Amino acid sequence: MQKIKKGDEVIVVAGKDKGRRGTVVRVLRDDNQVVVENVNMVKKHVRGNPQRGETGGIQEKEAPVDVSNVQLYNHKAGKGDRVGIKVLEDGRKARYFKSNNELVDV
Repeated sequence: MQKIKKGDEVIVVAGKDKGRRGTVVRVLRDDNQVVVENVNMVKKHVRGNPQRGETGGIQEKEAPVDVSNVQLYNHKAGKGDRVGIKVLEDGRKARYFKSNNELVDV
């Protein structure tokens, strides 16, 4: 089970965008990276294609961030928090915040 999933609200804890919050758009499992909305923006130079009607220029897009540089955002604590995985009584696995043992997804 993954500790960070698509749609989670995370906070960046290291790097140039430290302290910024955003929603996970995509998880790249092979590289242990996540793409967070409006975080780690880079400029990409794109060549135009007149046959398809595409214009060239400079586009801004989100680049992946390593999973170790983000933490799941805990709304009750108001900060990023470590996440653990525990098995519930009915046998399902669930994520929980380690600071207050509150379940993330029930």
